[in-house]
Amino acid sequence: MTITEAELSKARENWGDGLVAISKAYEADGIDAAREVAEGVLDAAYGYGLGPVLFKPTLASGDQTFRPTKKGALSYFVGHDEEYPLDGGFGIKGWRGMESVTSASFIEGDVAMWMGWVILTDKDGGVTKVDKSFGYKKDANGVLRIVQHHSSLPYQP
Repeated sequence: MTITEAELSKARENWGDGLVAISKAYEADGIDAAREVAEGVLDAAYGYGLGPVLFKPTLASGDQTFRPTKKGALSYFVGHDEEYPLDGGFGIKGWRGMESVTSASFIEGDVAMWMGWVILTDKDGGVTKVDKSFGYKKDANGVLRIVQHHSSLPYQP
């Protein structure tokens, strides 16, 4: 069950499509719809069923910088959770597209890592470029799961 570069590419594409779907659900039907879509994205893409996910979101800080639980990840993507008062809902910011630019990847059997830029475009044409690293593991059904996700804004000297 060795992971391929094509699978890594498809996993990033699916992640971006999921982010866009969360934004569109929010705009069309509000927070409850966005939350439902986001839960589906998390279930499809992330490995919370395998154990903690090493998730460090872009816009998280303090005691809630790291999000090893699905609940913490859900709050990051859609906000509106009293336990995470600083979360504005990264996934509900009007995203319309995602492109990834690979710096490097590493594959060893059923584990792979990828790092590069993710370039997000919002509904007004605004672009946000994020430094991103993903770690993946194939589960027992051969589905690629994100088990490590680190994201940060590029350093501005």
